[in-house]
This record gives sequence, structure tokens and C-alpha cells, in this order.
Amino acid sequence: MLELAILGFLRDQPLHGYDLRRRVAALMGHVRPVADGTLYPAIKRMATSGWLTRKDEPGKAAAPRRMLYLTAEGCAELERRLREPDELDISDENRWFALLAFLRHLDEPKDQAAVLRRRLAFLEEPTSFFYDGDRPMGAAEFGDPFRQGLLTIAHATSQAELAWLHATIESLESGAHPGEAAC
Repeated sequence: MLELAILGFLRDQPLHGYDLRRRVAALMGHVRPVADGTLYPAIKRMATSGWLTRKDEPGKAAAPRRMLYLTAEGCAELERRLREPDELDISDENRWFALLAFLRHLDEPKDQAAVLRRRLAFLEEPTSFFYDGDRPMGAAEFGDPFRQGLLTIAHATSQAELAWLHATIESLESGAHPGEAAC
């Protein structure tokens, strides 16, 4: 998820490490805070893989700033991750949001729709946080107002996402949304 966010934000524009950390933290930090000890080793690994380059540029003050740029290899890696996300990227809500934040970088609406269809299939499977044997339990089955609340909120969120997915897939497949230019 961290690498996807780094690739996605650098696809948007070159960034200084501090600016990148702020953006990554805003996207996923409420769940998983991003420490320098996590971000900078990831940047180093990604530079070693050839996915990004670092260049010193004049800073706003006296000190130079090390700017990060996405390479053609990094752009290809981002597109691969967007086009062929892991199952966990589809099923885990936080990873899904990171993927969704950059899905516009796939240049073909049919590829975007294919990813959305995978999420739709996942959401349409019967599920719950609680089970009676193999049977999912609904909010009305609990006398516990907190479990009722959890299931009520989850159901409303799921219904909103399903409606959005259906509308967006239809729009993408009808050609209403052109793709974005490639790297």
C-alpha cells in the first residue's frame, strides 16, 4: 500500500520527501501513520528498483531540496499494480482506498472498469462481522446496540459504495470517461 501511494503521488507530480510523507499520511495515516523510518527505506528500495530518481534542486531557503521523480519503470509498475491489484487490495478497505485514489492513472476506461468489477464482485458476496455457524448475522439479530451500530454503519457504507460502483462502471463502459494520458 505504501509503495502504491508513493508511485501514485509521484505520478501526479515530483515531490520532496516531506511533501510526499504528508500526502501519504493524509491518504492512509489515520489508520497506519507513516514514519520516516518506514517512508525513506521504501523510497531507497524503489530508487534501487529504478522506479524513481532523486535530484537535488534549489530550495526555497538556502538548503537544496531532494526532489523525487517517477521514472518510466516506476510508471509501468504503478500501471501494473493498478491493472492487476492483489486480492487484498480489493478486499481490504484501506488498501482499496489507496488503489482507488490513483485508478485514474490507468489510461483505458475498460481497465478501470475491470478493477471496479472485481471490487463489486467482492462486495456482492454475503458477509458479516458476526456469524451463527456459517450464516452471516444481521443488525436486527443483536440486542447489543453497539453491534447493531457497527452492522448498520457497515451496511450503509456498503450500499453507498455499491451504488457508486454500478454507476461508475456503467459510465466507464459507455465511454463517458476518457482515460488519462500515459506517463
